[in-house]
Amino acid sequence: MWKFFMLLLLPLMFAESFQDSASNYSQIETIRPKTFPGTTVLNSSQLINSSILEPVINVSADVINHTTGIVSTRIIPSAYIVAILIGIPSNVFVLACLSRRKSLSSCIQYFSLAVSDLLLLISLTLRVHYHLNNNNWIFGEVACKVVTACFYGNIYCSIHSHMCISVMRYLAVVHPFLYRTISKTSYASLSYATSLSIWIVFAIAMTPEFLVQQSYRVLGEELVTCHDIHPYEKAFNQALIPYRLSLICLGFILPSLVIAFVYGSIIYHLNRSSSDWKHYMWASTLVFGIFLVCFAPCNALLFAHYVKLYTQQQYDLYSYYRVAVCLCSFHSCLDPFLSYLLTKTSTSRVKFRSFSSKDSNVLSMS
Repeated sequence: MWKFFMLLLLPLMFAESFQDSASNYSQIETIRPKTFPGTTVLNSSQLINSSILEPVINVSADVINHTTGIVSTRIIPSAYIVAILIGIPSNVFVLACLSRRKSLSSCIQYFSLAVSDLLLLISLTLRVHYHLNNNNWIFGEVACKVVTACFYGNIYCSIHSHMCISVMRYLAVVHPFLYRTISKTSYASLSYATSLSIWIVFAIAMTPEFLVQQSYRVLGEELVTCHDIHPYEKAFNQALIPYRLSLICLGFILPSLVIAFVYGSIIYHLNRSSSDWKHYMWASTLVFGIFLVCFAPCNALLFAHYVKLYTQQQYDLYSYYRVAVCLCSFHSCLDPFLSYLLTKTSTSRVKFRSFSSKDSNVLSMS
C-alpha cells in the first residue's frame, strides 16, 4: 500500500527553433511539412539500391542536429523511462485488483482508464528505443503507424475517462440525491456504454494515421524517422490539419472544460459545507492542477503549431511540442497515486467501491 504521492519534476522545455530553409534540387519536389521541414526525393540516383524500402526525404542541417541532439536522444527518452518504470507496474496492480472484484460494472471507468494508461506506456517502449538509437526507427512502417496511433489514441481515451469519472464524482457531491436514485443496473449500463463509445470513437479517429506514410529515410544519413518528419502532398495538407485540430478540440479542449467545471463546482460546494473538507479540497485541486500541467502544454503547443503551419507555413513550435508531450506520459503513471491520494483524503458518507478495499468511504477515485 502506497503512503506517499510522488511528485515528478518537469523536464526543461527547451529546444532549438528551426528556420524554414532547404536546398532546391532539380529532381526534388517541394511540399509543406507536417512537423519538421522536409522534401521527398523522387527518381534520385541515390535510390537505386533496392534494399531501401522507406521513402527518402531531404531535410535541413538544423533538423538533423535537433534529431540527433541531446534533447531528442537523452532527455526525452529519460522522461519516458521514468514514466514506464513507475506507470506499468502501478497500472498492472490496479488492473489486477479490479479484476478480482465480483462485479466489474461498478468500476468499469477506472478499468478503462488503467487499460488506456497501460497501453500508452507500453507503446512508449519502442519510442524509447527509437530515441536512444539516435532517432533511427528499425521496426518498420507498420509498427510506426501502430505506435503513433496507440500513443495519441490512448492519450485522448485517458482524458475522456477522467471526464466521465469526474462527472460521476460531481453528481455524488453536488447532486447526492439525484445520484442515489441511479440504480446499479443503470449505472453499469451507462458505464459500459460510455467506455465503449470512447474506445470506438478514438479508434476510428486514429484511422488517418494509418493512411499516411509515417517513416522516412533521411537523405545522406543512416536514419529512419518515425512520425517526426512528415511531408505530405497539398491534398493531404488541406485535410490533415483540420482533422488534427478537430481531434485536439474533441480529445482535449472539450473534456478539459467539463473537468474544470466539475472540479470548480465540487470545491465550491465543499467550501460552503459545514463539515471540514479542507484536505479533500486540497487533494482535488492538486489532481486538477496535475491534469492541466500534464496535458495542457502538449495540446496547446500542438494546436498552435497546426494553426501556425496552416496560416503562416511555419513549424518552429514543433520542437517544443516534442518535449511537452513527455508530460502526458507522466499522468499515466500518476493515475494510481492520485486515486490513492483522493481515497485517503476523503471522509464522505457517500459509498463508492475502491480498488484498494471492498467498501471504502471515499468520495472519488481517479
